[in-house]
Amino acid sequence: MTTGELTGFAAGYPALDPAAVDYDYLRTASHALIPFGNHVGTVITELGPERAVVEIPAGGPVTNHMGTVHAGALFTAADIAGAAAFVGAAATGLRKVKRLVLRGATSAYKRPATGRIRAVGAVDPADAAGVLASTGGERFEIAVPVALLDDADVLVAEFTFDYVCDTNPQAGER
Repeated sequence: MTTGELTGFAAGYPALDPAAVDYDYLRTASHALIPFGNHVGTVITELGPERAVVEIPAGGPVTNHMGTVHAGALFTAADIAGAAAFVGAAATGLRKVKRLVLRGATSAYKRPATGRIRAVGAVDPADAAGVLASTGGERFEIAVPVALLDDADVLVAEFTFDYVCDTNPQAGER
Protein backbone atom coordinates (compact mmCIF):
# COMPACT_ATOMS: atom_id res chain seq x y z
CA MET A 1 0.00 0.00 0.00
CA THR A 2 1.37 3.40 -0.88
CA THR A 3 1.20 6.36 1.46
CA GLY A 4 -1.32 8.19 -0.76
CA GLU A 5 -3.99 5.45 -0.80
CA LEU A 6 -6.97 5.97 1.46
CA THR A 7 -8.77 2.90 2.67
CA GLY A 8 -11.39 2.15 5.27
CA PHE A 9 -12.90 4.97 7.24
CA ALA A 10 -10.56 7.65 5.85
CA ALA A 11 -11.68 6.93 2.27
CA GLY A 12 -14.71 9.12 3.00
CA TYR A 13 -12.37 12.10 3.36
CA PRO A 14 -10.20 12.01 0.21
CA ALA A 15 -9.10 15.66 0.45
CA LEU A 16 -7.99 15.39 4.09
CA ASP A 17 -4.56 16.89 4.74
CA PRO A 18 -3.49 15.60 8.18
CA ALA A 19 -0.74 18.22 8.37
CA ALA A 20 -3.19 21.11 7.94
CA VAL A 21 -6.67 19.88 8.89
CA ASP A 22 -9.55 21.79 7.33
CA TYR A 23 -12.37 21.18 9.82
CA ASP A 24 -14.93 22.87 7.57
CA TYR A 25 -14.07 20.31 4.88
CA LEU A 26 -14.48 17.50 7.44
CA ARG A 27 -17.85 18.93 8.48
CA THR A 28 -19.09 19.14 4.88
CA ALA A 29 -17.75 15.69 3.95
CA SER A 30 -19.20 14.11 7.10
CA HIS A 31 -22.60 15.62 6.38
CA ALA A 32 -22.53 14.19 2.85
CA LEU A 33 -21.60 10.71 4.13
CA ILE A 34 -24.81 10.39 6.19
CA PRO A 35 -27.85 10.47 3.88
CA PHE A 36 -30.17 9.35 6.67
CA GLY A 37 -29.25 12.50 8.58
CA ASN A 38 -30.34 14.52 5.57
CA HIS A 39 -33.62 12.59 5.53
CA VAL A 40 -34.22 13.51 9.17
CA GLY A 41 -33.12 17.10 8.56
CA THR A 42 -30.02 17.17 10.75
CA VAL A 43 -27.20 19.56 9.96
CA ILE A 44 -23.63 19.33 11.27
CA THR A 45 -23.05 22.95 12.27
CA GLU A 46 -19.72 22.54 14.04
CA LEU A 47 -16.91 20.02 13.80
CA GLY A 48 -13.55 20.64 15.42
CA PRO A 49 -10.89 18.92 17.47
CA GLU A 50 -12.80 19.39 20.73
CA ARG A 51 -16.44 18.82 19.82
CA ALA A 52 -19.11 18.46 17.17
CA VAL A 53 -22.57 20.00 17.08
CA VAL A 54 -25.52 18.68 15.09
CA GLU A 55 -28.78 20.61 14.84
CA ILE A 56 -32.33 19.51 14.29
CA PRO A 57 -34.26 22.50 12.92
CA ALA A 58 -37.52 23.46 14.63
CA GLY A 59 -40.73 21.98 13.27
CA GLY A 60 -41.12 19.89 10.16
CA PRO A 61 -41.41 16.14 9.82
CA VAL A 62 -39.46 15.30 12.99
CA THR A 63 -42.20 16.72 15.21
CA ASN A 64 -44.56 14.09 16.57
CA HIS A 65 -48.29 14.30 17.28
CA MET A 66 -47.58 15.84 20.71
CA GLY A 67 -45.60 18.73 19.23
CA THR A 68 -42.22 17.48 20.46
CA VAL A 69 -39.20 16.26 18.53
CA HIS A 70 -39.45 12.52 17.89
CA ALA A 71 -37.08 10.36 19.95
CA GLY A 72 -35.73 8.76 16.76
CA ALA A 73 -34.68 12.16 15.44
CA LEU A 74 -32.98 12.94 18.75
CA PHE A 75 -31.11 9.62 18.59
CA THR A 76 -30.05 10.26 14.99
CA ALA A 77 -28.70 13.73 15.76
CA ALA A 78 -26.88 12.45 18.83
CA ASP A 79 -25.31 9.53 16.92
CA ILE A 80 -24.10 11.84 14.17
CA ALA A 81 -22.69 14.26 16.76
CA GLY A 82 -20.82 11.40 18.45
CA ALA A 83 -19.28 10.12 15.22
CA ALA A 84 -18.47 13.64 14.00
CA ALA A 85 -16.81 14.40 17.34
CA PHE A 86 -14.58 11.37 16.75
CA VAL A 87 -13.70 12.59 13.24
CA GLY A 88 -12.68 15.97 14.64
CA ALA A 89 -10.72 14.54 17.56
CA ALA A 90 -8.86 12.02 15.38
CA ALA A 91 -8.50 14.23 12.29
CA THR A 92 -4.70 14.32 12.23
CA GLY A 93 -4.59 10.50 12.38
CA LEU A 94 -7.81 9.69 10.53
CA ARG A 95 -5.87 7.78 7.86
CA LYS A 96 -5.00 5.24 10.57
CA VAL A 97 -8.67 4.41 11.16
CA LYS A 98 -9.87 1.27 9.44
CA ARG A 99 -13.40 1.48 10.82
CA LEU A 100 -15.54 3.13 13.44
CA VAL A 101 -18.64 1.13 14.33
CA LEU A 102 -21.39 1.85 16.82
CA ARG A 103 -21.57 -1.05 19.27
CA GLY A 104 -24.14 0.23 21.72
CA ALA A 105 -25.83 3.27 23.17
CA THR A 106 -27.58 4.45 26.28
CA SER A 107 -30.13 7.21 26.41
CA ALA A 108 -31.86 9.32 29.00
CA TYR A 109 -34.67 11.59 27.90
CA LYS A 110 -34.94 14.40 30.46
CA ARG A 111 -37.83 16.54 29.23
CA PRO A 112 -39.89 17.13 26.09
CA ALA A 113 -37.72 18.44 23.25
CA THR A 114 -39.27 21.34 21.38
CA GLY A 115 -37.96 23.81 18.85
CA ARG A 116 -34.43 23.69 17.48
CA ILE A 117 -32.31 21.03 19.18
CA ARG A 118 -28.50 20.92 19.32
CA ALA A 119 -26.65 17.66 19.94
CA VAL A 120 -23.16 18.35 21.34
CA GLY A 121 -20.66 15.50 21.38
CA ALA A 122 -17.06 15.39 22.60
CA VAL A 123 -14.43 12.63 22.64
CA ASP A 124 -12.27 12.20 25.72
CA PRO A 125 -8.79 13.49 24.74
CA ALA A 126 -7.20 10.33 26.19
CA ASP A 127 -9.29 8.17 23.83
CA ALA A 128 -8.28 10.29 20.84
CA ALA A 129 -4.63 10.18 21.91
CA GLY A 130 -4.71 6.38 21.92
CA VAL A 131 -5.96 6.24 18.34
CA LEU A 132 -3.49 8.92 17.23
CA ALA A 133 -0.58 7.02 18.82
CA SER A 134 -1.60 3.70 17.28
CA THR A 135 1.02 1.88 15.26
CA GLY A 136 -1.70 -0.15 13.58
CA GLY A 137 -3.81 -3.24 13.97
CA GLU A 138 -5.25 -2.16 17.32
CA ARG A 139 -8.82 -1.96 18.60
CA PHE A 140 -10.09 0.86 20.75
CA GLU A 141 -13.36 1.17 22.66
CA ILE A 142 -14.47 4.77 22.71
CA ALA A 143 -17.43 6.12 24.68
CA VAL A 144 -18.72 9.46 23.44
CA PRO A 145 -21.17 11.43 25.60
CA VAL A 146 -23.65 13.63 23.77
CA ALA A 147 -25.90 16.27 25.35
CA LEU A 148 -29.03 17.49 23.57
CA LEU A 149 -30.06 21.05 24.32
CA ASP A 150 -32.98 23.21 23.27
CA ASP A 151 -32.78 26.90 22.30
CA ALA A 152 -32.80 27.92 25.98
CA ASP A 153 -29.80 25.61 26.60
CA VAL A 154 -31.99 23.30 28.66
CA LEU A 155 -30.84 19.66 28.65
CA VAL A 156 -33.55 17.56 26.98
CA ALA A 157 -31.63 14.28 26.58
CA GLU A 158 -28.27 12.63 27.21
CA PHE A 159 -26.73 9.79 25.25
CA THR A 160 -23.54 7.80 25.44
CA PHE A 161 -22.42 6.06 22.27
CA ASP A 162 -20.02 3.13 22.53
CA TYR A 163 -17.93 2.87 19.39
CA VAL A 164 -15.32 0.32 18.35
CA CYS A 165 -12.41 1.77 16.40
CA ASP A 166 -9.98 -0.49 14.56
CA THR A 167 -6.77 0.90 13.12
CA ASN A 168 -5.19 -0.18 9.84
CA PRO A 169 -2.41 -2.73 10.22
CA GLN A 170 -0.20 -0.48 8.05
CA ALA A 171 -0.87 2.62 10.16
CA GLY A 172 2.76 2.82 11.27
CA GLU A 173 3.84 3.19 7.62
CA ARG A 174 1.90 6.40 7.04
